[in-house]
Amino acid sequence: MAKDVFHQQVKKALIKDGWIITHDPFTIRISEAIKLQIDLAAENAIAAERNTEKIAVEIKSFIADSDISEFHTALGQYLNYCQAIEEKEADRVLYLAVPIETYQDFFQLSFVQRTLQRYQIKLIIYDPKHEEIRLWIK
Repeated sequence: MAKDVFHQQVKKALIKDGWIITHDPFTIRISEAIKLQIDLAAENAIAAERNTEKIAVEIKSFIADSDISEFHTALGQYLNYCQAIEEKEADRVLYLAVPIETYQDFFQLSFVQRTLQRYQIKLIIYDPKHEEIRLWIK
């Protein structure tokens, strides 16, 4: 599996944000024929270690010529990964990580906003230059 261009930046940003990376990549085997690899999995201890929040993160760079083409790919992966997580890791929440510039431009288009709402896509908005998480959208 090829890692996304901003894979290391997002990983560092999550660590800065207090997350412990548990898998890189996070593999879910659905059947003998189907094995999915999500970019990262992480955990974060909440409220003095009483609860642990678990996430999986699919990282996208949106650096190709067509944002809509990359969005199609990201959406398809996200939906497949959601189903796999529901079946195999129900206590884990899936996020799609996108760069802040893409979020501010392309992700504000009404078509994209309606799609995000329809499929209840959770986002992590990251700054690849500063290796920081800028926004969590649940």
